[in-house]
Amino acid sequence: MNHTNNKIILIVEDDEEFQELFAMMLEDTGYRIIRAYDGTEALKKLEEQKPNLIILDILLEAMMGDALFLHLKRVPEYADIPIVITSSFSAKDYPNLREIDPRLVFLEKPFSKETLLRVVQERLGK
Repeated sequence: MNHTNNKIILIVEDDEEFQELFAMMLEDTGYRIIRAYDGTEALKKLEEQKPNLIILDILLEAMMGDALFLHLKRVPEYADIPIVITSSFSAKDYPNLREIDPRLVFLEKPFSKETLLRVVQERLGK
C-alpha cells in the first residue's frame, strides 16, 4: 500500500455500498478519504477541511449533486477543486454542468477501479 500520497478526496455519495466501494478503491492507493452522505453534510466537511478533489454523486437526498456542484463553482474558495461526478445518468442529461466547468469528468455507474483511479489521477494532475 502506498502511503506517500497525501491527497484528500471528499466522496459525496448517499448509497452506502458505493460510498464504501469508492473509499476502498481510493484508500488502497493511499488517498485520504473524507465522506459525506449528502450535499449539506458535504458543505460542513468542506468548512473543516478543503479536499484536493471531490467525487460527487448527482442524485442525493438533502441537496442534489448538481445544486452542490453549482454552489461550489460560485464560491471562490472551492471553485478550483476538481470534481468528478458519478451517476447512473450520462453527461448528456446535464449539459449545463460542462458549460460551467469544461474539465468536469462524468463517470457513469458502474465503472471499474482502474477507470476511477485514472480519472482521479488525471484530475489531480498526476
